[in-house]
Amino acid sequence: MWHAVSFALMDSINVLLIGVIVTIGVLLPPRAAYRRIAALLVGGDWLGVFLLSIPTLAVFDLIKDKVQAALESPVFGIILIAVGVLGAVMTFRGGDNTALVNKIMQPLQVPTWKTAATGFVLGVVQSATSVPFFAGLAYLSAGGFSVGFRYTALFLYATLALSLPFLTAVLIGFVRAFPNSPAGRGFEWARNNTEILTPIAGYGVSLILTIMGIAHLV
Repeated sequence: MWHAVSFALMDSINVLLIGVIVTIGVLLPPRAAYRRIAALLVGGDWLGVFLLSIPTLAVFDLIKDKVQAALESPVFGIILIAVGVLGAVMTFRGGDNTALVNKIMQPLQVPTWKTAATGFVLGVVQSATSVPFFAGLAYLSAGGFSVGFRYTALFLYATLALSLPFLTAVLIGFVRAFPNSPAGRGFEWARNNTEILTPIAGYGVSLILTIMGIAHLV
């Protein structure tokens, strides 16, 4: 179970969603409905992660023996290391999500169904391209838990996968309400130093994946 939790927490380091939340907090006027917009965005993302996790777990359950064998194989550790190294290389090469974030911002000016739909799409796309997402569900499937427990645990799994964006949304809301607080000044520093913090997040995930891969091989 610890492996599933740890991979879900790694999946929560969603740089794109966090960037969108920060952009909303910065660009929306003081009287805008930030709380409702952020709630719909994060809630839609959670729903996307949760709904994708159900068929994914169902598929893993159908091939549980192969999943178990893959998790016990040194190949799994090699894959984690390879993904970690690839992630570090991509982080080093850099990339600018500004244009994508600006495009995503268009339906996020007011709280409507489009806000939740945007979050839903982000949740599905981010999870479908995330190795930690699939790795965590693989461990949940092969962990020897009952069917009821596994599928009930998906609520917790999706919640953990959205924990960091949720905390970011709460922090941004606090900063908007108290811009002169220590948290507000810290946010201002972070906003002005995204070129430092974004690579740190990328390298952090890559390092964790590499360490877990090495530990799997030892």
